[in-house]
Amino acid sequence: MAPDEAPARVRITSPHTTARPRRRRTVEQEIDEETAIGEVYMRSLVRSQLRLGLAVAAALVILVGSLPLLFLLTDLDAVRIGPVPLTWWLLGVVVYPVLFGVGWVFVRASERNERAFSDLVQRP
Repeated sequence: MAPDEAPARVRITSPHTTARPRRRRTVEQEIDEETAIGEVYMRSLVRSQLRLGLAVAAALVILVGSLPLLFLLTDLDAVRIGPVPLTWWLLGVVVYPVLFGVGWVFVRASERNERAFSDLVQRP
């Protein structure tokens, strides 16, 4: 080494000083970036909504779908309310409040599922 040349400079560091602390990712970030954890969260929401939809469909099949069987097994045509047979009252009047009630319950339960998912996502 020549006297006018300075020795090569060496930098010594600790591995702990260059390592950055890992920031915890939020659930929103996991979902937005479509990571495996985000997919688990989304799958849980979809599964809960599917379960609710199947329960409502089963309720409709039992409540409304069983009416033809009821009409077949009983003689409700003989029962009259005014000049109209009871079967017509059941099909023309009673079914609609039942459908409205089932729809109302479905919307409320669906909103509850989404609110629970939103609370989960917003949790720090």
